[in-house]
Amino acid sequence: MADAAVEFLLENLKQLLLYHSNLILNAKKEVENLEKDLRLFKAFLKDSTKKRKKDESLRVLVGQIRDVVYEAEDVIDAFVTQAAEIKSINYFKRALFSPKKLLKVAKEVEEIGEKVRNVYDKNRIDFACLDIDGGAAEDKVPEEKKDPLPRQENIVGFEDETDTIINYLFEEAKELDVISIIGMPGLGKTTLAGKIFRDQRIKFEFPTRIWVYVSQEFKKRDVFLSILGHFMKITDEMNRKNDQDIVKLLKENLEKGKFLIVMDDVWTAAAWTELQEAFPKGNNMGKILITSRNEEVARQANRDREPHKLRLLTPEESWLLLRLEVFGKPEFPTELEVLGKLIVERCGFLPLAIVVIGGTLVKRASAGDNNARKNAWKKVSESVGTYLNDDQDERMEKIISLSYNKLPYYLRPCFLYLGMFPEDYEIPVKRLTLMWIAEGFIQKKIGISLEETAEDYIEDLISRNLVMAEMVSPGGKVKTCRIHDMLREFCKNEAGNTNENFFQEMKRSSEGSFEPSIPDVEKFRRLCIHSNVVSFISAKPFGPRVRSFLCLSKEEITLLPENISSIPAAFKLLRVLEGKSFKFTKFPSDLSNLVHLRYLVLSSNFKAIPDSISKLWNIQTLIVDTTSRSLDVKADIWKMIQLRHLKINASTNLLKTSKSKEGENLQTLGTISPQSCTEDFFDRARGLKKLGIRGRIDTLLDVKGLEKLGNLDKLKFVNDVFPNPPSEGRLRCLPQSYKFPPKLRCITLSATFLDWSHISPLGMLDNLEVLKLKDNAFEGRSWEAAEGGFRRLEILHIERTNLVVWVASGHHFPRLRTLVLRNCERLQGIPIGLADSLQKLDLKRVSKSVSDSAKRIEEAKKKKPGTETSKRNQFKLCIAPGDE
Repeated sequence: MADAAVEFLLENLKQLLLYHSNLILNAKKEVENLEKDLRLFKAFLKDSTKKRKKDESLRVLVGQIRDVVYEAEDVIDAFVTQAAEIKSINYFKRALFSPKKLLKVAKEVEEIGEKVRNVYDKNRIDFACLDIDGGAAEDKVPEEKKDPLPRQENIVGFEDETDTIINYLFEEAKELDVISIIGMPGLGKTTLAGKIFRDQRIKFEFPTRIWVYVSQEFKKRDVFLSILGHFMKITDEMNRKNDQDIVKLLKENLEKGKFLIVMDDVWTAAAWTELQEAFPKGNNMGKILITSRNEEVARQANRDREPHKLRLLTPEESWLLLRLEVFGKPEFPTELEVLGKLIVERCGFLPLAIVVIGGTLVKRASAGDNNARKNAWKKVSESVGTYLNDDQDERMEKIISLSYNKLPYYLRPCFLYLGMFPEDYEIPVKRLTLMWIAEGFIQKKIGISLEETAEDYIEDLISRNLVMAEMVSPGGKVKTCRIHDMLREFCKNEAGNTNENFFQEMKRSSEGSFEPSIPDVEKFRRLCIHSNVVSFISAKPFGPRVRSFLCLSKEEITLLPENISSIPAAFKLLRVLEGKSFKFTKFPSDLSNLVHLRYLVLSSNFKAIPDSISKLWNIQTLIVDTTSRSLDVKADIWKMIQLRHLKINASTNLLKTSKSKEGENLQTLGTISPQSCTEDFFDRARGLKKLGIRGRIDTLLDVKGLEKLGNLDKLKFVNDVFPNPPSEGRLRCLPQSYKFPPKLRCITLSATFLDWSHISPLGMLDNLEVLKLKDNAFEGRSWEAAEGGFRRLEILHIERTNLVVWVASGHHFPRLRTLVLRNCERLQGIPIGLADSLQKLDLKRVSKSVSDSAKRIEEAKKKKPGTETSKRNQFKLCIAPGDE
């Protein structure tokens, strides 16, 4: 993680010198020199990425860089913390102590910088020849020789998957057809491909069947000769031919008839691009079946067909596989059934993990009586992850390491960070990406925000099948994700490696002590703990190096007054505090001393945020979850110059008026009260991209300035008139379209009780793509769509309405592709005129007549020419159980 550490410290020093140089007046020269050496480190790490795996001396030097950068970071952060404390006591008092530690570490950095310069001098020619592509290189690791075809024994499940792909292979095509099987490591992609390859139906259909193992380190010439070897003998004369002649000869042989080629384990889209030149695109009788961990490969190979994403085994299939691995037959001692099913569940229904554990059970439980065998199974069931790690052949680690080592260096800390979340935890993607930003993992790119880059990173990890997308928005955006237990175990082991010291998970043992021990906390840089949290905090841990503390317990944890100050006292250099599970009994005033804090989540019944929070000058993300309906912010948010996201679930009153001209970094603000939406607010908040407003929305109608938010992408109005009945807050009308922000792409209205006849201003918004109408945003028996509106609307979500009749046609909503209806029990039907553009219908708690009209639309889409194949973007109808 040396690369990420250097990147972060460089950015940290830049911010320190730019905004807070007054805190380091005694050491400014040393800090500036340190910055110069770090830039050298950055260049060296980037240049040496491809060589360090093979060169022990380079690996040692990279480790030294990581260690000294960590030390420099600790010294500077501690120095700034002390200086800030002195300054908070007396504004005009300067930190007068001599920064001896900083001078010492600066000297160490200089010495390692000299070593780096020597490496450059000795290897200048070698480094100059490297293909430097912005640091996206990956480590190459020696690959074990792999059998061309997987073993046939104990292939369990995948009958449905087999039939689906065989049907794809039997489809008629206009040209060479490519089908891809993708999935996470250890899922059985090669096993499934082998099962298909050997299937009698395939043997009968394809007289020419060829299996090619591609691998990371393939040479395309060798691949082409391997395929040619199925048509002719590879002679010395053949080996002397150039690549163009071999490609031409291969094409000539493949053009002659029907064939199936399995390309097993294709790693990159670039690899496929190299290989595809030898395949005759015009042969519509030819089929290629690819297996890959990377979805990008599948997209590149066939942009018109969705890749086949392999599922996990079912619990029944998993239990059968374990029985076959242990006993060699389906029959088993009945007393082992409960334990066996528990074991496969803890393997995450992943085939490779089940096979490895099966081998462990054979070794540990093959001898002895029934009780001894049952005890052995019980012991394994309690520590499946441990036994997987203890596998002598290291099968799980090896197969996951291949994917991990293929990651660009900037994705590695992002991937390992996922291991800090609890097992089977559904991770909110937005919060995850904001944590990555706070940690300094996200590289700045010209013209792209850090948030956009972070979203690209999560999409990349999903594409590589290292992360699973869970909840996806109607627009296709991943809202929550999850990591498989076996991958999480890998992350924990890699991160806990003594050399990396990336993070540690604290767990309480059956004896009552913590593992690792409380004194060991002093060494760690990141901590996560998801149970026995109060006991941990009560033990008074001391973590002078800890930068991140994540607590995501399933239970709410009420922190008593004596424990509230323990966290700031224990971890003074915190950057990330994820305390979603904590319920504070009072606002933790000591938090204002954590001046390095960048990401903070608090939960309680707070009614106010004190002014002291503005001391957190590094804070980027502040999330407050309160049970109060309203909350007063006494701090001057405009002086918090790094603040990018302020999210509060209550109606928030911004009490402090500021003369500061800062605040251009603020991107997300919600939900604020209508009273806070003054002209002065709109003048300051011009950089906002997301704004939520909660309260009496009718008081906003006469306010000027909303149109000044030229960068606003999403706007949410929640009409809240409590304690009055919701209907008393009925809006008379909406502002005219020209009073809305010009780039507005998404609007959500909730409980506004507007008449459907007043929807036209929304339809006239030039860039509106997403419209969400919730909790009687509009009411009335009928909605007759007007001409000329909603020209760019793609997603329409209607939830809770008394609408009965909806009259509309395709030219009213020419681009509408997703329609979501929730709790629309009175609606009689969906306009059939919307069918042409629609790609997805999502229905829940609707009338039978609506379900029937949706089915008619589905039938109409099927009959439309060109939609009968398994191509991408085909129509999807989702009807909740009970609404069919």
